[in-house]
Amino acid sequence: MANTSSRTLRLLSLLQTHRHWAGSDLADRLEVSARTLRRDIDRLRHLGYPVEASRGTDGGYQLAPGAVLPPLLLDDEEAVALAVGMGDAVHSGIAGIEDAAVRALTKVVQVLPPRLRARVDALRAMTVSPTSAGPIVAADVLTAIAQACRDEERIRFGYAARGAAPTEREVEPHRLVAQGARWYLVAYDLTRHDWRSFRLDRLTGPSRTGARFRPRELPAEDAAAFLRTSTGAPAAHTVRVLVHAPEARVRQVVGQWGTIEPAGADRCHLTMTSTSLDWPTQALGNVGAGFEVLGPPEFAEHLREWGTRFVRAGAASEEEARQSP
Repeated sequence: MANTSSRTLRLLSLLQTHRHWAGSDLADRLEVSARTLRRDIDRLRHLGYPVEASRGTDGGYQLAPGAVLPPLLLDDEEAVALAVGMGDAVHSGIAGIEDAAVRALTKVVQVLPPRLRARVDALRAMTVSPTSAGPIVAADVLTAIAQACRDEERIRFGYAARGAAPTEREVEPHRLVAQGARWYLVAYDLTRHDWRSFRLDRLTGPSRTGARFRPRELPAEDAAAFLRTSTGAPAAHTVRVLVHAPEARVRQVVGQWGTIEPAGADRCHLTMTSTSLDWPTQALGNVGAGFEVLGPPEFAEHLREWGTRFVRAGAASEEEARQSP
C-alpha cells in the first residue's frame, strides 16, 4: 500500500477523472479498506477539496463543482491566469496541445467559484488572440461537452447546420476533435440513429441529461479518422526537415505555421503540418537555404515533381531565348 501522501494524491487524481465513484471501486483502485478510504476523503476535505458523499446502493464520492479553490495551491489571480492561459491554448493551433488543454481546463473550471468564472469569461471575451484563426467556442460549451464525453453521459443541444433550420439534438458524445482551426464533436445521434460530427461553433445550449450510456463501437479507426471521412477533409501530412539556416531566419519566414528547433550552428529542425504538401514546399523555397527531408517519403517525391516542372520550364525558356533572333 502506498504511503499516505502519495495515496492522497492518487485519490484526488481519480476523483478528477470521473463525475462519480462508487466507494468500493475507489477502495479497490487504491488497495485500501473502506475505513482507510473514508480517512483519506476526510484528509482531502481538510485540505479544502470539496468532496461530496452519497449513501445507498448508488453511494459513493465525487468532487463537487463551484467550490472555493483549495488553500495554498492557487490564489485568485493565479487561478484566473491559469484558466485564461489554458483557454488560449485550446485555440492556439499548436499541434498536440489542444486535447491536453481541454482536459486541464475542464479540471480547473470544475473548482472555480462563480465570481472567478465570471472574471475568466470577461477576460476571454475582451481579449483577441493573434493565433486564433477559427471560430471562437465558449469555454463553458467546450468544458460541458468534454465532461459529458468523459462521463459517458447523454447531452442535448441546439444545432444549426449550414443552410438548414435549427434543430434539437440528443446524442451520446464520443470525442472532441480539433481540425482546420475548428472544434468538432463526434457523437452518436439518437434521432438519426447514426454517427455524426457537429461543429461546436454551430452548437448552442448543451445540457447534460443525467442518462449514462454504454459506449458504441465507432465505425472508424478513431474520432479524427471518422471526422476526416464525414467532412471529406484530406489527411494531414507532418513534414520534418533539417534546414541549413539559422533558427531566427527560418522563423522569420515560417512564423507560427511551423515548429522550429535548433540543431547546431546555423541549422535547425522545421516541422510543418498541412493537408497539402504545396505549402511546406513554398515555405522552404521562401527560406532560400539548403535542407534535408527527414520525412515523410511522399514529401520527398512531391519535391522531385516540383523540381522536374521547374527544370523543364527553365530549359524551355533557354531554348526559346536561343531561337530568338
